[in-house]
Amino acid sequence: MLRWPGVKRAVSGAALAKHNFVHSVARPTASNLMEVFVDGKPVMVEPGTTVLQACEKVGVQIPRFCYHERLSVAGNCRMCLVEIEKSPKPVAACAMPVMKGWNILTDSEKTRKAREGVMEFLLANHPLDCPICDQGGECDLQDQSMMFGSDRSRFTETKRAVEDKNIGPLIKTIMTRCIQCTRCVRFATEIAGVEDLGTTGRGNAMEIGTYVEKMFMSELSGNVIDICPVGALTSKPYAFTSRPWETRKTESIDVLDAVGSNIVVSTRGGEVMRILPRLHEDINEEWISDKTRFAYDGLKRQRLTQPMVKDASGQLVATSWEEALSRVAGVLQTSQGSDIAAIAGGMADAESLIALKDLLNQLDSENLCMEEIFPMAGAGTDLRSNYLLNTSISGVEEADLLLLVGTNPRYEAPLFNARIRKSWLHNELQVALVGHEVDLSYSYNYLGDSTQVLLEIAEGKHPFSEVLAQAKRPVVVVGSAALQRKDGAAIHAAVSAIAHNAYVARGPQDNWKVLNVLHRVASQVASLDLGYKSGIEVIRMNPPNVLFLLGADAGCITREQLPKNCFIIYQGHHGDVGATMANVILPGAAYTEKCGTYVNTEGRAQQTHVAVTAPGMAREDWKILRAISELAGITLPYDTLDEVRERLAQVAPNLVRYDDVEEANYFKQANELAKGIDQTLLSQPLIPPQLTLKDFYMTDTISRASQTMAKCVKAVTEGGQAVEAEG
Repeated sequence: MLRWPGVKRAVSGAALAKHNFVHSVARPTASNLMEVFVDGKPVMVEPGTTVLQACEKVGVQIPRFCYHERLSVAGNCRMCLVEIEKSPKPVAACAMPVMKGWNILTDSEKTRKAREGVMEFLLANHPLDCPICDQGGECDLQDQSMMFGSDRSRFTETKRAVEDKNIGPLIKTIMTRCIQCTRCVRFATEIAGVEDLGTTGRGNAMEIGTYVEKMFMSELSGNVIDICPVGALTSKPYAFTSRPWETRKTESIDVLDAVGSNIVVSTRGGEVMRILPRLHEDINEEWISDKTRFAYDGLKRQRLTQPMVKDASGQLVATSWEEALSRVAGVLQTSQGSDIAAIAGGMADAESLIALKDLLNQLDSENLCMEEIFPMAGAGTDLRSNYLLNTSISGVEEADLLLLVGTNPRYEAPLFNARIRKSWLHNELQVALVGHEVDLSYSYNYLGDSTQVLLEIAEGKHPFSEVLAQAKRPVVVVGSAALQRKDGAAIHAAVSAIAHNAYVARGPQDNWKVLNVLHRVASQVASLDLGYKSGIEVIRMNPPNVLFLLGADAGCITREQLPKNCFIIYQGHHGDVGATMANVILPGAAYTEKCGTYVNTEGRAQQTHVAVTAPGMAREDWKILRAISELAGITLPYDTLDEVRERLAQVAPNLVRYDDVEEANYFKQANELAKGIDQTLLSQPLIPPQLTLKDFYMTDTISRASQTMAKCVKAVTEGGQAVEAEG
């Protein structure tokens, strides 16, 4: 019987996680390199490099199932066995550090026989499911059995069967296929920080599961589908819908939060079939959140597919583009200046934002607002350093102290939180929190939820002030939700003072940034870059006669707060809160249906690409605005996407420097200007708005229209007991 060394070690992976991490960040120098040979080819490597890593340096791929670059080394599948010259038996390449002068033989007879034997053991109990398995076509076991396996087996015993586990509406389990590589266990423990998965039993009776049947309660749970090398863990919503070779892949950007995760949109027949992560080391690495991965079914539900106008009886009726645009243009022609206002929603692209701004400017109106409020007092939005995650998403890995203020990054920005956990686990990052006490998947020093704590830290009266002053690379992150309070400007001023004091205490040794703002919606940074204001209160106090809602669905303003004769134009892709109170509805395109520019919370401009055609009569947002301007007699000076982006470059050049983070400075000046504002803090506690996993699943028009997300909410509401996703 084959022994499976290291299974128990894999389950307690937190301590072992440092193995991979050390090798991934080690900086070799010429003095400490040593020479080894791979199939006779010399290669210089640093001490501690594993045999597998040395082989990859010369372009030799070693087969593996349990090894993963971002997880601890388990060494329990043995597929990576290689021969070392003059060694009596093969060694596991993933777990064995090289020694000087070794000659590693990756294609010798002994190596081939070892791999063939391991593959025979792996397939001894594996079911013949390939024709009906969702992993078919992208299965590591399938590929490696063809490459390294034998065409016959010596086993005649009955294959074992394992009962499937119900771990929620997202992940489908067929545990008979499981080869106990423990990748999912290590991912849950090390990356997600949720110890829900583990192994029970020994030998042939070993199973991976949740011990007690329950939902896999993590906002990153879907990533186990990607890292599972066989078909044991697959996507429930995607099950039996298509094969990977039938789909067309389009590289794009996620816009359901402000992180800007890189994704691949798989489509077939004009429909989004699934969304997968795309590697980007500086943003999301190779992970995406469950909302990003599974909310795509909301793209085909509750969609606005044709223009609508409100008739004499107050009912919205379908109409033609000509009539809808003419009606909007006629209203705009009779309005000027402060009579017109616009509110941009959380998923508006930069092209539509600049077109809307130009349209209103032509009508002498500057009433351009965002749904997400940002303090305007002090330096406000005049300095980019006031509203960016200046340290950058990957930069938090270099920090040694992190202060979170009024934010819950686990549900507001899951991939940023995964970075924090990674640094906490490997770099001994210290974390402190001011705000509501929440589970962040790592331990932290809780300082309370009172705003008074911020003042005490800023004035150096709090014990934490000394800890902050001694930090070499401190980071202060304030959540955008904390800045939306009535005393948001005072909170921003206090955080700015804390960050400035920490910067002064450490000295200007390098270009290290301390002050950071964590946004929650994809359009926020681009809106601020283009000069949009946080003027919702101004609109409420001086209601306009014409209000243009560009995908604004958060309910920031209600019909009752506007004059009875106020003409509301709604432009967006889902019939949500904004559409229900509109006089005219103009159907727009969602992020998978247009080429759009989005700027993430760290100020990095990225673009989406067209994966599917917009449904019905829906059109790209900037094109709709361009058509309105022409009918209104104030034609905007661009006809193509390239011309719109030229206009973007005139207003904010950073918006067209794709995948480039333009650093912001002037922190000292911003702090000086902040001193001149009213710094009175309210006594209300700092409470982040999203406190639970249930709230995370539905935060925007797309996820609110998703049946899959609704099933997740139901599963969490029922106390984590898994619910079926079929039907």
